[in-house]
Amino acid sequence: MVRIRLATDLEDCHNLWLRTVPPERVTDLWCVRECFHRWYQRRPVFVVAERAGELVGLLPLSWIEESRCYGFFPGETWHGKTWLEQNRILAQDGAVLEQMLAAVEEPEARYHVRYLLPITGVSLKAAPVDEIGYLFLPPRFNYDLDTFFRSFARKSAKKIQRAVDEYASRNPEVRLDDPADFDLLVQMNMDRFGGDSYFADRRFTEGFRDLMRLSIAEGWFRMTTVIVDGEPEAVDFGCVYRGTYTLMGGGTNARFPGIAKYINLFHMRRACEERYDEVDFLCGDFLWKPMFHLTPRPLFKVSNVEESLGAPLGVDAGACASASVGEAGGTVACAGASGVGRELHA
Repeated sequence: MVRIRLATDLEDCHNLWLRTVPPERVTDLWCVRECFHRWYQRRPVFVVAERAGELVGLLPLSWIEESRCYGFFPGETWHGKTWLEQNRILAQDGAVLEQMLAAVEEPEARYHVRYLLPITGVSLKAAPVDEIGYLFLPPRFNYDLDTFFRSFARKSAKKIQRAVDEYASRNPEVRLDDPADFDLLVQMNMDRFGGDSYFADRRFTEGFRDLMRLSIAEGWFRMTTVIVDGEPEAVDFGCVYRGTYTLMGGGTNARFPGIAKYINLFHMRRACEERYDEVDFLCGDFLWKPMFHLTPRPLFKVSNVEESLGAPLGVDAGACASASVGEAGGTVACAGASGVGRELHA
């Protein structure tokens, strides 16, 4: 028999996270999530499933007061929706997942958990696609960009090369890994998107700043700044963790929006030179991503909220029950990491 309980003590939640979430990606790490919890201070509500004293499921949530809805922990929001990718729901089988979701409906009724990795054995009808993430996979091309571009149609390769050559002819300087460029990144993003920028919320900005500090301390830090004629035109912040280079956010000079191709190609070249397993350009179906033949990765959602936040849906417990056992404390990753749709560069 499965027993469901709600954990609301932060230390209890911390221990549950460490017991169940495999530290495969940078956003799997509690210390990364804590950067944002520190500023948002959402009430944690972790749905815990136990059978005969053994942990068989975990749904880590935060109560988002202004939306009157649960979101994935730590509840860092942009336009009312959580921002971080690579979220995980852990469950031993589909029946456990059903019971955890049912438990959420009892006290507050609403949940909207987005940006989930493919849910093994769950039909897309039960968990619809939310956003598409985009990856560059250097090992597929033997860590060689020339090999990568040989996979393109000639016309497509020439189009990209023209755009890159346009900036190369201006003799751009690339400044690497300068933490002082964080404020420049924020200002560029605000100048470009105004109130639509995720940095318009001070809580997000300071959480992001803490993430940068953490990444420096842990050796994950990557900052890339492109300068032309002494003026910065683009800044990106990323983290390298266990062979994955994740581009967390960025900004561009509003006068030079086309610089996206140049700086993103730079990231890809750096990934080949430093032999990363993958580069994660996050979600957002923007033209340069399919143009660069990036590998799409569908992300999913589980929600019972009306269309203002996402279409209502249920979970196909029978389908989920066929998932295979994962490495996180003997549980199954029925739902995995995910992310929010936003752009590094237009």
